[in-house]
Amino acid sequence: MPLHVERIAWMPSPPLVPDDGPIDIAHLQRMTLGDAGLEREVLAMFSAQAVHLAGALAGLPADAAALAHTLKGSACAIGAFGVAEAAARLETLIKSGGDRSEALAELDDAVAQARLAVDAILRRS
Repeated sequence: MPLHVERIAWMPSPPLVPDDGPIDIAHLQRMTLGDAGLEREVLAMFSAQAVHLAGALAGLPADAAALAHTLKGSACAIGAFGVAEAAARLETLIKSGGDRSEALAELDDAVAQARLAVDAILRRS
C-alpha cells in the first residue's frame, strides 16, 4: 500500500522539555510531592545557590566543570531546564577547552530569568 504524504495531516511534536517559562511548575510539583512549603523552600535555596555558582563560574576556577555540573543538577531538580541546558553546555565547553564566554553569558541570562520566575512564584505564595 503506497503512502501518500500529501494526504497526511502533520501535527507538530510536543517539545521534549515543556516551554512553560523558566520553571516547569508541573515538574517542581512532582519533585516536591505537591507540598507547597517544600516548593517554596527548594526554590529559595535554588535561587541563592544559582547566584553563588554563576558568580563563581564567572572567574572560571579550577573546579568550574564541577560547579557547572552541580548547577545543572540543581536546576533539573526544580524544573529550571533552561539553566540546566546552559550549565550543561558550559560544562562541556570547560571539559573540551572551547570558548566559554558565550556559554557563560547564556548561563547568566538563564539564571536571571529563572530567578525572576522564582521571585514571582514566592511572591504569590
